[in-house]
Amino acid sequence: MTAGLDGLPAFEGLRARHWHTEARGDGVLVLSFDRAEAPVNTFSQDVLIELDSLLERLALDPPKALVIRSGKDKGFIAGADIREFQSFDAKGVVGDAIRRGQQVFQRLAELPCPTVAAIHGFCMGGGTELALACRYRIASNDASTRIGLPEVKLGIYPGWGGSVRLPRLIGAPAAFDMMLTGRSLSASAARANGLVDQVVEPAALIDQAAALVLKGPPRPFKQRVMAWVSNTWLARRLLAPMLIKQVARKARKAHYPAPYALIDTWQRAGGGIQDQLAAERKSVVRLASTPTARNLIRVFFLQERLKSLGGKDHGIERVHVVGAGVMGGDIAAWSAYKGFEVTLQDREQKFIDAALARAGELFGKKVRDESKRPAVAARLKGDLAGDGVPAADLVIEAIIEDAGAKRELFATVEPRLKADALLTTNTSSIALSELRGHIQRPAQFAGLHYFNPVALMPLVEIIHHDRVASETEQRLAAFCKAIDKLPVPVAGTPGFLVNRVLFPYMLEAVTAYSEGIPGAAIDKAAMHFGMPMGPIELIDTVGLDVAAGVGEELAPFLGLSVPAALAERAEPGKRGKKDGHGLYKWENGKAVKPELPKDYQAPSDLEDRLILPLLNEAVACLHDGVVADADLLDAGVIFGTGFAPFRGGPIQYLRETGADALLERLKQLQALHGERFAPRPGWDSAQLR
Repeated sequence: MTAGLDGLPAFEGLRARHWHTEARGDGVLVLSFDRAEAPVNTFSQDVLIELDSLLERLALDPPKALVIRSGKDKGFIAGADIREFQSFDAKGVVGDAIRRGQQVFQRLAELPCPTVAAIHGFCMGGGTELALACRYRIASNDASTRIGLPEVKLGIYPGWGGSVRLPRLIGAPAAFDMMLTGRSLSASAARANGLVDQVVEPAALIDQAAALVLKGPPRPFKQRVMAWVSNTWLARRLLAPMLIKQVARKARKAHYPAPYALIDTWQRAGGGIQDQLAAERKSVVRLASTPTARNLIRVFFLQERLKSLGGKDHGIERVHVVGAGVMGGDIAAWSAYKGFEVTLQDREQKFIDAALARAGELFGKKVRDESKRPAVAARLKGDLAGDGVPAADLVIEAIIEDAGAKRELFATVEPRLKADALLTTNTSSIALSELRGHIQRPAQFAGLHYFNPVALMPLVEIIHHDRVASETEQRLAAFCKAIDKLPVPVAGTPGFLVNRVLFPYMLEAVTAYSEGIPGAAIDKAAMHFGMPMGPIELIDTVGLDVAAGVGEELAPFLGLSVPAALAERAEPGKRGKKDGHGLYKWENGKAVKPELPKDYQAPSDLEDRLILPLLNEAVACLHDGVVADADLLDAGVIFGTGFAPFRGGPIQYLRETGADALLERLKQLQALHGERFAPRPGWDSAQLR
């Protein structure tokens, strides 16, 4: 530790593993957070205890000012140590952990010297709460700098004083926009709403932080007024109901209680800072023990596991996509957006032109800096003749869902590939054994199955077969990571994981629709369970033609019959969302659902009819080894279908609800509605209990 300099306190008597001090000649003390033996800064209890000791010393012998920075090359602070938090929940001591964090940050807020957080890179959760406890905040203008409070995604909300301090700093409307969505802000956006006081070049961050904290400028008058007015008793009474309506449009209170608890605690806020911190603590501790929070934390770790599957060494610079339809065109555009050189081929130029136009719309939304858009767009080139094949490191086939057509394409493309290039198919349901028979280099052939819409769906299935090389799978997983997608390895049997699990659910929805049950009632039942979108709307979104193609492959494999609505491919103009008409009419990209009669009562078993076939097939997939284990199955289904995250995944839901009870309900449906509800193999698995 650095000894006293120009009146700075001496810390030679204190050993610290995670915090380091540096005395500047201007009287400013720089406190660096560098968590020992960890690649990323997170707050564990020993980190907080060390910080508390340092702050106690600083309170007794303060410097002129304090700058808090990260000692890591990348990132400020990622937040709390979630794994440690999970262990505290298991031990029933979450309240103690929350109290300690609050006390440490309040000690920081009460220091007699001015303080500033110097933020470079990600600043999330507890990192943002520490920054809020400082008097000032300064951020680098680097693209990696993102500031957020994502706790709502874990089923809780900021509990170390963040939910109290943020509305006081930037006003309630802007604060709740951050906390209720969990969205992170760029440095410039944080500056615009008052969260950050100054934005500077990364190289100047610490010097500018010292200058800012020594100068001590007051916050802008407009910001101070908004912060005060929007937190008055009257404002809280007026704003809270509006916020609740906003949340209710996206999440039910029974499924996701945290946003509602956050609004309620703020609305009832009274007294001084300690009273408000106590109310925050009590509310967050209560939320932490809910099934929603526990399952969302589980989903967080599932996501981290999928991220870990992809390393950095993919050896891919050039991507060639064959098929400029919605999927192929969007795969090409996303790859170009993420930095790859991409060529896009199809049999006619008009299809390529349409895909390039869609790509331009994507770039317009994603690349905010207009000056950078031409460079991004230049990475994507139309390639009618397929001249990009010999130079490609990765070829992705995305043509029609027809095994014969795909085999013909592979026969023409593969001989033109360079020696180390990978050949992949975006098939959504065809078994790879049907496709790899004539492949000359099966070790370098695999499935790379994206989901629609490509820009929004995070999952990519990496489909293997009995002759694929492990190096190929590793390179594809690394490529997925490079384009910000989550890879899940799956067996190459029909439907793979996601479509196989989803198909019986969608099939039963169409069966119910064919029986005369309104689409809106079917969708409502699924969303009541927690699905983000109803199955009838989902079928229209995927496309009736695509769903029919999947049905042709999967129905025989699963022994299911297909209702007439899907047995024949829909004619052009009536294929769903892309045509503006399908099972629903579509206007401005949204389904127009006829309102249900006020006295309409859906069948009491409708929700079970939809959900239990999905669970039944998930059990069968686990039994058949489609994925390596139950966690990968849950991760794939959550990130590939949007399966109710608060339930933790199909297998986790089975465990929590009771596999025996759900099996009995399935048998009741079998007796009432037929053999399509017959239990699939695997219900006796120990993994379900």
